[in-house]
Amino acid sequence: MTATEEYIAKLAQMKPGELGLLRTHAGQGLDESVDGFDLFTGLWWPLRQKNERAPRREVAWLIAKLYACRPIPHSPGETLARQLSQCQPHKEKERFTQRFDRMLAKPLGKLEPHLRWALDLLAAKNLKLDWVKLTDDLSIWERESKRLEWAKQFLASEKEEAPC
Repeated sequence: MTATEEYIAKLAQMKPGELGLLRTHAGQGLDESVDGFDLFTGLWWPLRQKNERAPRREVAWLIAKLYACRPIPHSPGETLARQLSQCQPHKEKERFTQRFDRMLAKPLGKLEPHLRWALDLLAAKNLKLDWVKLTDDLSIWERESKRLEWAKQFLASEKEEAPC
């Protein structure tokens, strides 16, 4: 099991109260609350000590908050870009695509509201998500090649028949 897989498994095992505490920190930095910091470090730090390949702190904090807000079931291979393309409204396709493009242009530190929008759409359609892939992708979000990969997945899936 990779460090990222282990991290996602730990998130999935969190109690409702812990997820609730993380939800209250949506949009906040890690250093804005002692309670949030303590909960997060108890989750992340043991993995980081054990394996240097554990997700970066900034990415792990973002994923923890996103998962707490939308604990969408994990499903390997169900990438966010692919799943989003399946949820495009037929009437507002161009506007939806523009919003996706704006998300791709955001730096990691400004991505949380855009990812929450995306996860809200997946949750509304009862779709699953590859949380490990999302975490790994966000770990290298600064690379233009990663964003291009998302765009290609979105466009390729857009051509398929949308189940939503």
